[in-house]
Amino acid sequence: MEDSISDALVEGLNAGLSGQLGDVLLADPSAGSNVMAFLLVAGLGLGMALIYVPLRVFLTVTARSRRLRLLQRIRRLREELAQPVQP
Repeated sequence: MEDSISDALVEGLNAGLSGQLGDVLLADPSAGSNVMAFLLVAGLGLGMALIYVPLRVFLTVTARSRRLRLLQRIRRLREELAQPVQP
């Protein structure tokens, strides 16, 4: 029984490879909607990266410059508070 099942399985695989399955495996990968879907997703990813990276850099630089100005202002105020009051 097991021999007949395994023989049928091997025969089916061999027939599939020479038939429709073989045609699919040997088909040109550039022909089909999968390539268009891949190109669409890759294009959207590239577009998002081209927008996101400069925006992220700009926001990081401006946040750091604001933080630096705030720290400098705090430092100046502390220095003014440390000075004795002038009569």
